[in-house]
Amino acid sequence: MKKFSLLMVLFLLTTSFAWAYDKMMAESYDQYFKPFSEKATSKSLHMIKTADFVKGVRAGKLFVIDVRTPGETGIYGITIHGSVVIPMDQVFKAENLALLPTDKKVVVVCKAGHRAMAVSTALRHIGFNNVYSLKLGLQDLAKYLSPKTAY
Repeated sequence: MKKFSLLMVLFLLTTSFAWAYDKMMAESYDQYFKPFSEKATSKSLHMIKTADFVKGVRAGKLFVIDVRTPGETGIYGITIHGSVVIPMDQVFKAENLALLPTDKKVVVVCKAGHRAMAVSTALRHIGFNNVYSLKLGLQDLAKYLSPKTAY
């Protein structure tokens, strides 16, 4: 009897999850991720390499959003002119979305690039096509920068 009960619970858990997803959202993501195939995947991810990021910052062509936590940005932060700090859990509030420019490239940054990629992907999914993420994050920027590369 105990074995039957466990099997019944497992069956109910696995079948209920299969029916619990949002079909309209799944269709929306299906359409969004269509271009992410084979060689086009890298370009579809809108990742910007560190050297290109530095060039864009120098030229004043980038709007940078740091999505790290207040604890992280309280220790060390971005001092790029015009950059903003919006923690990942606050990005999609209407007042923060209103901060995003449409006339320049928006680059989302975090420590290693994972959160930035998630946020930038979601922003593009809701219509912000000018959004990129810094490949490998601020940790790669810290490795890249030196007195020679900073100027």
